[in-house]
Amino acid sequence: MPTVVLMDASLSMTRPVSLEGSEEFQRKNLAVHGLTMLFEHMATNYRLEFTALVVFSSLWELMVPFTRDYNTLQEALNNLEDYDKTCLESALQGVSNIVQQEWGSTCPCQVVLVTDGALGIGRGSLRHSLATMKQRGEDKKFPLPFPFPSKLYIMCISNAEELQATDAMDNLEQLLTLSGGEGHIFTMDGPLCLKSVQAMFGKLIDQAYTPFHAVLRCGNLASDVQVFPRPEPVLLDDEVDPVPKAVLTELEIVGFIEIGDIASPPVLSRHLVLPIAVNKEADEVGAGTTDDMEEDTSTNQMAGKSPNFCVLLHGSLKVEGMVALVQLGPDWYGMLYSQADSKKKSNLMMSLFEPGPEPLPWLGKISQLGPISDALENPYGEDDSKSPFPVQPKNKRSYAQNVTVWIKASGLQTDVQKILRNARKLPEKTQTFYKELNRLRKAALAFGFWELLKCVAELLERECTLLPDSAHPDAAFQLSHAAQQLKLASTGDSQYAAFEHNITPMLTDFSGGGGGADRM
Repeated sequence: MPTVVLMDASLSMTRPVSLEGSEEFQRKNLAVHGLTMLFEHMATNYRLEFTALVVFSSLWELMVPFTRDYNTLQEALNNLEDYDKTCLESALQGVSNIVQQEWGSTCPCQVVLVTDGALGIGRGSLRHSLATMKQRGEDKKFPLPFPFPSKLYIMCISNAEELQATDAMDNLEQLLTLSGGEGHIFTMDGPLCLKSVQAMFGKLIDQAYTPFHAVLRCGNLASDVQVFPRPEPVLLDDEVDPVPKAVLTELEIVGFIEIGDIASPPVLSRHLVLPIAVNKEADEVGAGTTDDMEEDTSTNQMAGKSPNFCVLLHGSLKVEGMVALVQLGPDWYGMLYSQADSKKKSNLMMSLFEPGPEPLPWLGKISQLGPISDALENPYGEDDSKSPFPVQPKNKRSYAQNVTVWIKASGLQTDVQKILRNARKLPEKTQTFYKELNRLRKAALAFGFWELLKCVAELLERECTLLPDSAHPDAAFQLSHAAQQLKLASTGDSQYAAFEHNITPMLTDFSGGGGGADRM
């Protein structure tokens, strides 16, 4: 989950802060101190995080594009210049453009806004932007909410009392609401000093940048791992009082399955699984990336001199072409698999399924899966020519029935044309004509599409008038009869519009019509 640090470089950030027993500090210096603390933490615990640095005043500038080099970020932070007034709206639009260019509109992103709470004066100020939001056209919309999933963390180099003395806190709360409500506003407790800013950024780290450590187990084998990014709690919409479900720190592998059987399942999120026990020489490998696992030395390079179950699992899944089903919590599962980063590098990934005992219908209930050795005969066949999946449901699903669905106009047009084609071949196609007619009639009644029945009746009457002189006499009788029955059904009268009722061929005295007198 990439991070954009949005740093306020306006003149108000140069306001002095009195610190006892030391030289005079500016609010900008406190902000730099807090961000230095954040970057140091991320360099140690979130070294795979991509971070960008944007500064703004009346204009905005991308100081450092997305990078994992925190030395570059720190150097840019130490060389910040002072600019003019605050214009937050243009900076937020800049963040939106930067993230979409680099990551698209589906990748979640965290935005850390560092400001002193002085949000500008007059045109371009946050107060003015919020007041004029509803008076704009589509081409000048306010940039929040972002077009990508995001969390907005606002770090105020001010205390709550100072912000509440003006309407700054109200404006910031409205900004957070516009962003989707995901995030938090942090203020400094007590006097503005280094200790207070450290405590504030410490709260941000605890909430957004705490690494997720877990133990990955399979039978008697276990390995300490870090899951990156941190899995978010999940709320179930179908519960009356939903309680967030969190991934447990004990991840238990319950079995293995071939990639072809699990296919490309729907997932909530994807995460990198990193082995924790690595030596310093293997720092690049310790990020969870391995060279070609066919080399004998790759496993030892990844985990230093110590055997590591996580590395063994990764190599086995890659070579065998399988995935591991892992239990994340009660009735909650995911899968572990090897994903290639390039020709020589691959990662051990974990995808989270929807909570529930049966997240993938074609596998059935995960708890009811078992080893092949427990089966009376090999479910894959002696030569792997068959598969036990997908599991067939006991009850036939409604969408598996032979029902008529019109999603597009072309589908309805095709069904009407089919009836007309058969109408022109009466009486030879009497049975097919009435079969298609009744199928359309039932669908129209189910949808309450009375006008369709009336229109098809008019089409049949027109076909009757266009019959050539050489047409069989029975054709005209059948078309007139069908048109009359559809008109009666279009009135909605229960006597003629019963769903179970079928229109049957009209009995005539003509016997040479190829079955015109046969009932369906």
